[in-house]
Amino acid sequence: MIKDVDILAREWADPHVAGDEELARLLGPAVPWERVVVLGDSIAAGVREPSPGYRDLSWSDRLAAGLARARPGAVVHNLGRRDLTAAEVREEQLDAALALGPDLAIVAAGGNDLLRREFDPNLVGDELSAILGPLRAAGADVLTFDLLDNTGTGLVPERFVAVLRERLGQLVEVTREVSTALGGWHAPLRAHPAAADTDIFAADGLHLNARGHAIVATALARHLGVARGGGDSG
Repeated sequence: MIKDVDILAREWADPHVAGDEELARLLGPAVPWERVVVLGDSIAAGVREPSPGYRDLSWSDRLAAGLARARPGAVVHNLGRRDLTAAEVREEQLDAALALGPDLAIVAAGGNDLLRREFDPNLVGDELSAILGPLRAAGADVLTFDLLDNTGTGLVPERFVAVLRERLGQLVEVTREVSTALGGWHAPLRAHPAAADTDIFAADGLHLNARGHAIVATALARHLGVARGGGDSG
């Protein structure tokens, strides 16, 4: 019989991945959030593929587990749904998110916009403002984060690499600008030491695998802890 310790050997040895208790420590003491809502597209929804040696969990599932230890009774509501543009996220999820009365909202939107024939980062920025603004006005802390660059994995057809790389950079920049302007937090995942690893992506070339999700969850927990002045930056 294979033991869990054998199955999860890679996860436990991965310096970029924290377990549930460590995630709680990274979030810091006296975590204030009881109601967390996740809005967005497939990145928010947690679309992924398994990765040998790692629990098959999305970043939001992992973050929820850490949060439950740091703040017993806290709940994460994930409204994310794949294939949505930023405008569709606003139209289909914002009212539901506000109705939940979140203390913290995590937003991942715009990835499907950049895959369309025409992409205007300014229009996406307007939609992000229309999502983040009401959440901030309702008193929620807001977190956004970089989409990781998949153009160096060899999984993206060569003819699309240059334009996709440019658009990814534009989306990251406009997301950071909007979030910062509205008093939100933005996690710079592209600066993460594992961001260049090719084994964090799924075979579809667009989404992350379970290792990638584990890395994102750890980075977001660390960023949230540092942003509120209670976590560990190390």
